[in-house]
Amino acid sequence: MRVKDLLELLEEAIANVKVAIVVSKQRIFESPHTSWEFTQRSLELEDELDRLNKIKDYLLKFDPDENVEKIFSEEELNELLEYLTALREMKEHEF
Repeated sequence: MRVKDLLELLEEAIANVKVAIVVSKQRIFESPHTSWEFTQRSLELEDELDRLNKIKDYLLKFDPDENVEKIFSEEELNELLEYLTALREMKEHEF
């Protein structure tokens, strides 16, 4: 797998988290009974977005055609791929 392929997966995960943030922020105003829960969830998702952006910044330092196996160990890469896949496949109500 190349760096640019990993960046594509990362971009999809970032987009999904951004959608979930918007949905959570909209739900804050639905009810005073649940507003705290959705505010808290929005903040957690923004932290998740920060983490993803840090990973993106790190990967952008490398050549897009470089092999990611040179950057990460096999275990690290597998964990990162599982994490990105989970974030990409989640629907906004599952966050």
